[in-house]
Amino acid sequence: MEEKKLELKELDDVTVMFAGDSGDGMQLTGTQFSITSAFAGNEVATLPDYPAEIRAPAGTLYGVSGFQLHFGAKDVHTPGDRPDVLVAMNPAALKKNLPNLKSHGIIIVNSDSFDKKNLRLAKYESNPLEDDSLSGYRVYTIPITSLTQEALKDSGLSTKEIFRSKNFFALGLTYWLFNRPLEPTMKWIDEKFAKRPDLAEANKKTLKAGYYYGDTINIFTTRYKVKPAKMPKGTYRSISGNEATALGFVAASKLSGLPLFLGSYPITPASEILHYLSKYKNFGVKTFQAEDEIAGISSAIGASFGGALAITTTSGPGLALKTEATGLAVMVELPLVIVDVQRGGPSTGLPTKTEQADLLQVMYGRNGEAPVAVLAASTPSNCFKMAIEASRLALKYMTPVVLLTDGYIANGSEPWRIPHEDELPKIKVEKRTDPEGFQPYLRDENLARPWAVPGTPGLEHRIGGLEKADITGNVSYDPDNHDHMVRTRTKKIQNMQKDIPLLKVDGDEQGELLVVGWGGTYGSIKDAVDSAREDGYNVSFAHLHYMNPFPSNFEQMLRNFDKVLIPEINLGQLAKLIKSEFLIDVIQFNRVRGLPFRSYEIKEKIIEILGGNNE
Repeated sequence: MEEKKLELKELDDVTVMFAGDSGDGMQLTGTQFSITSAFAGNEVATLPDYPAEIRAPAGTLYGVSGFQLHFGAKDVHTPGDRPDVLVAMNPAALKKNLPNLKSHGIIIVNSDSFDKKNLRLAKYESNPLEDDSLSGYRVYTIPITSLTQEALKDSGLSTKEIFRSKNFFALGLTYWLFNRPLEPTMKWIDEKFAKRPDLAEANKKTLKAGYYYGDTINIFTTRYKVKPAKMPKGTYRSISGNEATALGFVAASKLSGLPLFLGSYPITPASEILHYLSKYKNFGVKTFQAEDEIAGISSAIGASFGGALAITTTSGPGLALKTEATGLAVMVELPLVIVDVQRGGPSTGLPTKTEQADLLQVMYGRNGEAPVAVLAASTPSNCFKMAIEASRLALKYMTPVVLLTDGYIANGSEPWRIPHEDELPKIKVEKRTDPEGFQPYLRDENLARPWAVPGTPGLEHRIGGLEKADITGNVSYDPDNHDHMVRTRTKKIQNMQKDIPLLKVDGDEQGELLVVGWGGTYGSIKDAVDSAREDGYNVSFAHLHYMNPFPSNFEQMLRNFDKVLIPEINLGQLAKLIKSEFLIDVIQFNRVRGLPFRSYEIKEKIIEILGGNNE
């Protein structure tokens, strides 16, 4: 038989979805492919998709774990709208992800898993590999499990260990298909399994078996190449949002000269911040895994009273439990950063899925008039910058600051250019040491009270949750004093407007339509607006990182456009704030599916608003 000649096709970008059971190692597979693509110089964005069920039965739709990544030779802002390639390790993974695959896309399936039991669990009435239902795709049926067993038959590993290595076969095959180097993963395997050289050798052998299978099987007609992206010079590494958040706080600790304290209770999807920070004891970081959410934030308030840069991390349900203590931090006017990694709600909701539904909670979810500053990160790497900024504002204004991220950007990853120390903001901290004329609620030009650390001679004072008398800090029930203090605490937050950057417009500064986003919607909106502009539509884009207070030019920017569109993964929370604050009627575009927006959805909405007229 004549050997087929392989075509090498160059692509600008590719989206790949790895999917299988939660025990099939899809997160590891996707992560390694992402790191290798970043190593090859590509722009990368990822979307890990964890099953909501902790121990869903194997082979069921509920147990499917996926990892989608988008890599390219151009700017990549999202993990991709629809995959070009689906690697499905079982029928359930195929069924769940097939509706999102591009027409004529590539499907690589582990044919060994398409037995009667797994087909039944995935609710297939017939085998899709045999009934012609996949005729609109390029399907490659490969017995991945059997090939892995054959490659490792002399390894001495148990059947279970051999079975768990099959993800490396799939990874090796996709490396071959897209001309990815093996070396980064080979090095990672050696480090990961340093104490089990037999496992290391087996996984490397399986990885190479998958790679060379693509070379020898003669079923593929095309291999693909994605050139390195043109990125600013610098040292890059792949980073997730949670890791970037942790590193941002370590940097803020060093920039401020303060020890870092994290008091936290584990909660999905914020727990990784605690895990990452626990590794930085050599930088003076102290991490305390509390017995509950209330203890977590209360310990952080105590650390702040003692002079530390104090933070607490959580998600929506945990934030609800921290409500009373957040009000205490407002009353005692101590610096505190509260990180809320938003997830699907209400109640326990969708722990592994993303959402933007906590904005009104962080704005208003406390008893009394208890204002806090609110910031929002927009991408995984941006979490680093916003963690530093949240720390800076909390320390300068002696107030709690909430930093919003979400499940998508917390678990997602992208290449991050490691900044030089000179590029980071200065954080000046002044603690009161002079007892002359000291009063605990005297205020500076920012309305911040002095930070008097316990044990400093002559600065003894009392703090607590009862209302304070202006200047002296004594307990006060005077109605006029209460009115004054409520207004003063509110004014202090508003004073931050002079200390935060003006909002910038991507595109014309006035025109027909402005799309406003916040948080993890950045990439989807950016791609949608860029594509609409390429098609001739008059549309601009602005993305908020400061939610309370808003940038001082925000209202005027909104009024410079005929219409304003706000896409949100909630039912219109930023839209509600804008309507109440500025009395501007905005157009809402809301999806609450536990998933990021697809950029084409936003583009379609832009075209609908502009009437399809791109003159």
